Amino acid sequence: MYKVDLLTKARVEVIVKDGECDGIIKAITAVAHTGKIGDGKIFIHPVDDAVRIRTAERGDAAIG
Repeated sequence: MYKVDLLTKARVEVIVKDGECDGIIKAITAVAHTGKIGDGKIFIHPVDDAVRIRTAERGDAAIG
């Protein structure tokens, strides 16, 4: 008989200002690293813009 053991997965999305990315990556890997299969992956994508709906602030002001 063939047994399949699936790992529980979670997805976390974080948007940060330019220049904060390396620190965030270090913090996540420090906490998530076990050295076993399933530690996860980090994908880095550029975000063109952000808008805070309540105040109409854009860019870094909308993120912070």
